[in-house]
Amino acid sequence: MKSHAEILIIGAGILGCSLAYHLTRMGKKDVVVLEKSGITHGATWHAAGLVGQLRTSRNITRMLTHSVELYDQLEAETGMAIDWKKYGSLRLACSEEREMENKRSLTMAKSFGLEMQWLSPKEAGDLFPIMSLEDVRSAVYIPSDGYIDPSGVCQALAKGAKDKGAVFVVGERVTGFKIENRAVKAVETDKGSWTCGLVVNCAGMWGHEIGKLAGVRVPSFAVEHQYLITDPIPDMPKRMPTMRDPDHLIYYKPEVRGLVVGGYEPDTKAFAPGGIPKSFAQELLQSNFDRFEQLAKLAGKRTPIINTVGVRELLNGPIPYSADADFVMGKAPELENFYCTTGFLYGIAAGGGAGRMMAEWIIEGAPSLNLWPLDVRRFSFHHTTRHFMYPRAVELYGHHYKLHRPGDEHETMRGIRRSPLYDTLKARGAVFGSRAGWERPNWFAPKGQPAEDRPAYDRAKTNWFASVGEEHRAIRESVALIDQTSFAKFELVGPNALHALQRLAVSEMNKAVGSTIYTQLCNAKGGIECDLTISRLGAERFYFVTGSAFGIHDRHWIESHLRRDAQAQILEMTSARAVINICGPKARDVLQAVTEEDISNAAFPFSTNRQITVGAAPVLAIRIGYVGELGWELHIPTEYAAHVYDVLREAGEAHGIRDAGYRAIDSCRMEKGYLYWSSDITPDYTPYEAGLGFRVNLKKPDFIGREVLAKQKELGVARRLCTFTLEKPLPVYGGEAVLQDGKVVGVTTSGNFGYTIGKSIAFAYLPIELAHAQDFEIEAFGEVSAANRHEGPLYDPKNERLKA
Repeated sequence: MKSHAEILIIGAGILGCSLAYHLTRMGKKDVVVLEKSGITHGATWHAAGLVGQLRTSRNITRMLTHSVELYDQLEAETGMAIDWKKYGSLRLACSEEREMENKRSLTMAKSFGLEMQWLSPKEAGDLFPIMSLEDVRSAVYIPSDGYIDPSGVCQALAKGAKDKGAVFVVGERVTGFKIENRAVKAVETDKGSWTCGLVVNCAGMWGHEIGKLAGVRVPSFAVEHQYLITDPIPDMPKRMPTMRDPDHLIYYKPEVRGLVVGGYEPDTKAFAPGGIPKSFAQELLQSNFDRFEQLAKLAGKRTPIINTVGVRELLNGPIPYSADADFVMGKAPELENFYCTTGFLYGIAAGGGAGRMMAEWIIEGAPSLNLWPLDVRRFSFHHTTRHFMYPRAVELYGHHYKLHRPGDEHETMRGIRRSPLYDTLKARGAVFGSRAGWERPNWFAPKGQPAEDRPAYDRAKTNWFASVGEEHRAIRESVALIDQTSFAKFELVGPNALHALQRLAVSEMNKAVGSTIYTQLCNAKGGIECDLTISRLGAERFYFVTGSAFGIHDRHWIESHLRRDAQAQILEMTSARAVINICGPKARDVLQAVTEEDISNAAFPFSTNRQITVGAAPVLAIRIGYVGELGWELHIPTEYAAHVYDVLREAGEAHGIRDAGYRAIDSCRMEKGYLYWSSDITPDYTPYEAGLGFRVNLKKPDFIGREVLAKQKELGVARRLCTFTLEKPLPVYGGEAVLQDGKVVGVTTSGNFGYTIGKSIAFAYLPIELAHAQDFEIEAFGEVSAANRHEGPLYDPKNERLKA
């Protein structure tokens, strides 16, 4: 019997079958799918089967569009019925705020190239005649969405994979892994052992447990989800679309002369928090009519006809969920040959496209679309603990149809990671957000004002807009302190540390000890994989700092490229050092008052680092920052952080010192033209396209991506990142359409309000032939504003204040 596979897939749900299908289409013949029960027997067989495409990410939207493209031709290719109904999808708005959300979606769809229509209540009713139009204000409609038979499409994908050589082994349960030298050598099952080249965890709700057997932390688990199927409805209209009524927490799908009615109640239950029974397979859970009643009443209001027909069945089944309700994909950082494609809440909608992306990831080393929002490396340790996962999953489930205003924060499982300054800043009115589990001050509420967010789609209507403006002005005009302890921080040490960085970074890294270098690490295509600052502390000792949520990703990128004999290793320093950023034109006056060393511009110039004393504390001071003002990042042994904050605060009182948060940072960095990895710069973009070509040193003979970057330097680029200001005070956040002569020519990557310049700012990539033009418009929330394109930073373009 066969006992080896080049690629071994665990799980034969929609993701496992789709991945096998795409791998074989890309030429891989030795593919085996291990399934403990039967094809579709996890959550796939009882999925509702809605196929929607629009998400807040352009690349995820494109991935879901690939699903639709596959489903359009899969039945003809395989000869198997999949019951694909491409009848479109409706999304209702029953409140003014929901209309704002839909208007934002309409603009995103336009910028992503996906057709979406704005409908009146009557037009929506014509498409879904059995609904009541009571309190419906409007709707949006995507004609290319639809619904499909989950089991049918899964079986068709499996057949397509088998036709090209894939083998499906059912009734064999994975029990363990044999690991050698950070690689899976064999997969142990209850029937024997399989050797393999690589493993893909497509185990859905079992994703966490399969990962744990291999020592890989995967935040994929399950919660209960219910939907009912009605008895036949007399004179049921034909070709109705799916419909979502998020203000009433419900969705609809036509089903064999009746309706499927489901939703997301706020009090669902986590499934099997103590571990899923080994025997669990194609099963349902006990229906909970009491819990579903709240949704049934709302459905009865929207579609009164269901009050007059019977309920054929109320299904309750476990569905996969991740720690942030998005997919878990990519190569696990713990092992060299372990991949994940699991935790899919809407697996049927994503299945076709996700299988294609994952096949590219495995065969080509990366997907053709940058999928950082889905990358397994976005998660931290706490995300994969049962203590965190289950309460957060229940919250995420209940908030599935909640209004998602920009800047909303999670409510459950907060306070997981706290700076030494947390209590001090809380007492000063800090309103915290959460990033990678860290509590970070977003802004500071004035005395007498509740220290809580009151979100709105328009920043100017929030309760924090004015306060953030004051923090912004303190940074620009006097001095501010910002707690940035959440930075991910590492040291690279060893006899070959410099050699390793020279190969990884686009910049010249052989600078004097005491230098701090802002640089990018690129892939072979020149795309930006990491964007960080690296300080040289010794001949073969480097200290690098990156964003709070990017630490696992960046560390994995560097470690995966350290040759085994490199004699360089990464040391985790995040918990060892707190970080206080002191910034503003009076920062030197304050810092000099409490340090024993000379920090004049001559003694301590921009882009250098020194060990100094602040009060009675040893501090690594790095003269760099993200707000575009004179300032230092003070990297402090954690136990000294509160002391350093106190002495700085006391010394700064005479200068009007104040605390500032991350919302002020973002406003300042937009004015300065500083970029954010994962939105403005990603593996999709090169330094030359992003306007960071000045960081690239082509005099170095060898670094990753050099060949592509040298060619771009010589021949030019096809697109360029541009800065815009809006004439109207529209709120922009990223994802807005950039227009010229009414045609979409770009999509914004970031947006914010610049308090110093008094206008909304946006970044967007434009085709190079338009990168020096004018006469642009930007559409936000359905409203259009003239947009002026600017060359260079909007603030301090000569860096005079930064280097003062």
